[in-house]
Amino acid sequence: MSLLPVEDALTRLLAAARPVTEPEVVAIGDAHGRVLALDLASRLTHPPFDSSAMDGYALRAENIAEIGAIVTVIGESAAGNRFMGTVLSGQAVRIFTGAPVPEGADTVLIQEDAERLDGHRIRTRFVPAKGRHIRPRGQDFHEGDVVLHAGDQLDSGRLTVAAGMNHAHLDVLRRVRVAILATGDELLPPGSTLGPDQIIASNTLGIAAIARENGAEIIDLGIAPDSRSSIEERLAAAQETGADILVTLGGASVGDHDLVQSTLVGAGMELDFWRIAMRPGKPLMVGRLGDMQVLGLPGNPVSSLVCGFLFLEPLVRTLGHLKARNRLAAATTAGPLAANDKRQDYIRAKLERLADGSLSAIAFERQDSSMMQTFAQSDALIVRSPGAPALEAGSACTVLLLRDV
Repeated sequence: MSLLPVEDALTRLLAAARPVTEPEVVAIGDAHGRVLALDLASRLTHPPFDSSAMDGYALRAENIAEIGAIVTVIGESAAGNRFMGTVLSGQAVRIFTGAPVPEGADTVLIQEDAERLDGHRIRTRFVPAKGRHIRPRGQDFHEGDVVLHAGDQLDSGRLTVAAGMNHAHLDVLRRVRVAILATGDELLPPGSTLGPDQIIASNTLGIAAIARENGAEIIDLGIAPDSRSSIEERLAAAQETGADILVTLGGASVGDHDLVQSTLVGAGMELDFWRIAMRPGKPLMVGRLGDMQVLGLPGNPVSSLVCGFLFLEPLVRTLGHLKARNRLAAATTAGPLAANDKRQDYIRAKLERLADGSLSAIAFERQDSSMMQTFAQSDALIVRSPGAPALEAGSACTVLLLRDV
């Protein structure tokens, strides 16, 4: 079987995605990052009254048509404690930001433009236009206005306006459910005492983190030994939880001890493809089992993480109605890079911000995919297309960002 190019593999993976549609109600304090399931209309008008945009004096514009006009201060209006009377000709009310503008007033003279003559009078130093520094009722939105829409992701600004519209609970799409299953007789969970032929199952945590960072709910299926019955048992658990994606770690190839692919196919999985023209991460498996999309990642932790960023992240975001995240950036190579073969390479690298603001990518000397420490120290992956020529130091390159720099 020929190796599938990375872009073709991603296109086929996302083409088969079925975004979630089921809504659920959550408290607004728990809604950050969630996606609205329904349009959201305001339950009130904002501002609910004409209010002052500045500290100063509410008065009639006709009384201060020229600098040096004198008016009498008859009271005070503060936020939460309005002035209850009416401003008449020749009068003013001391007013503070956010406070209701009293009846009769049509302008606010800011305090810097007023000279206090005594306890009850001010003289103007400036002539503001009529209506100046007044926020009219409903300037922002009116009761019944649809301000947010289905499909909007709730960030700081959208949560603020949702609260301002007097919503304590919101209808959002449920989270994408990602079930993760590690496989292998040699695996034990972190914190275990290892036998002579055993290793720690480390990539479950990294793959779960990638999914969570993109809004998913994680279903940890634990570690299945290399037996069909164990894998079938975990598979049934994934289906019972209503997982949208089953991620398997290891065992997706077709060797004597690689049972995941054959067990899933035997359970009814429609296999789409399973070998990608990339390094690291060639043995990646994609299929569907009923309503559940299957993504089989390599057991090697570094290969698994690279595939997680390339395939799991965009799949979770597509299912969850989130915009695609662009991790690609332009950089230059800090050192020379050899010509590439027929697979797309993802080379672990540190990034350095140069004086002109551009990025320089410093490839690690050793790229063995067993080296988790190198991946943890990497800021990015240098992307090398199949057949790419050798590059000299300072050459332009593309990097896939693993973290903010």
